[in-house]
Amino acid sequence: MSDNWLQYIPGDPTFQPSHEQAEKARSLLASYVPDADEVSVAFTETIEFFDPGANWSGVTCPACGADAEPWWLEAMDAASHEGFSNLFVTAQCCGKRVSLNELHYNWPCAFGRFALQAMNPNVRELTPAQESALAETVGHGLRKVWMHL
Repeated sequence: MSDNWLQYIPGDPTFQPSHEQAEKARSLLASYVPDADEVSVAFTETIEFFDPGANWSGVTCPACGADAEPWWLEAMDAASHEGFSNLFVTAQCCGKRVSLNELHYNWPCAFGRFALQAMNPNVRELTPAQESALAETVGHGLRKVWMHL
């Protein structure tokens, strides 16, 4: 059986809300997805890459629009050795300095030290108002990442 995870990651990869803010956001998300198998928060010491799992369908350079997959994996490997503390790389396609967090992922991805997550939320999408309320509760703008395992 496969699972779908709806994840919200702060736009700033280093940001972490307080534990109180995180719990309020978790409760709020749980009220939006009452049929979810699980609603949780995750705090990590280092920055992690939140990917779409089996939904992966490529990545392009934000500077020139070229396919970034030929150099992306090598750039990710190098950045991971530093705990993703430096997300800036020189794009091999055009030579521009770009952030791995700002690449155009065909299925959204994000880097962060915090995630608000719902496993099998049994909703297609939250409303813009619901997503805005989650961001306000966390105290930072959020990126949505759908992960399929």
